Amino acid sequence: MARPQETRDKVRRLYVFDQLSLELAALQADVPVATARKWKQADKAKGDDWDKVKAAHVMASGGAEEVSRAIFTGLLLQYQKVVEEINLNEDKTPESKVETLTKLADAFNKAVAASTKVLPETNRLAVAMETVRAFGDFVREKRPAVAMDFIELIEEFAPELERRFA
Repeated sequence: MARPQETRDKVRRLYVFDQLSLELAALQADVPVATARKWKQADKAKGDDWDKVKAAHVMASGGAEEVSRAIFTGLLLQYQKVVEEINLNEDKTPESKVETLTKLADAFNKAVAASTKVLPETNRLAVAMETVRAFGDFVREKRPAVAMDFIELIEEFAPELERRFA
């Protein structure tokens, strides 16, 4: 179904300037996500890279601190999504899940460390996350039978941790 140019422009504006995900922009413009992706790819092929314009807009509107905050916030959302996907994957063994989550936590800690140089408020969150990680290591070592329960509880607690320390 052909859609008016105004609809395509609306998706682009919501994605680029309002900083919505492509999925949310498509939802607000009442178009399928696949259509929005197709438009984005077609425009990129013509030289209009929505992601580059979005990044430039973020940088122009708030400087390095805002860019870092946006990147870090995006990372937090992706981190939470990946953790949820790992837990829902019934094909993985608990040991494999713990190993994957450990690697993910390491990458997360590195990102937090990098962001603390630009965003002082993430330092408090970094200390809190490091404490949780250290306690997770302790639980895995001392009580391996409850490690998966601990991971599930930490995932539920993550938003509270972010609210209190971010």
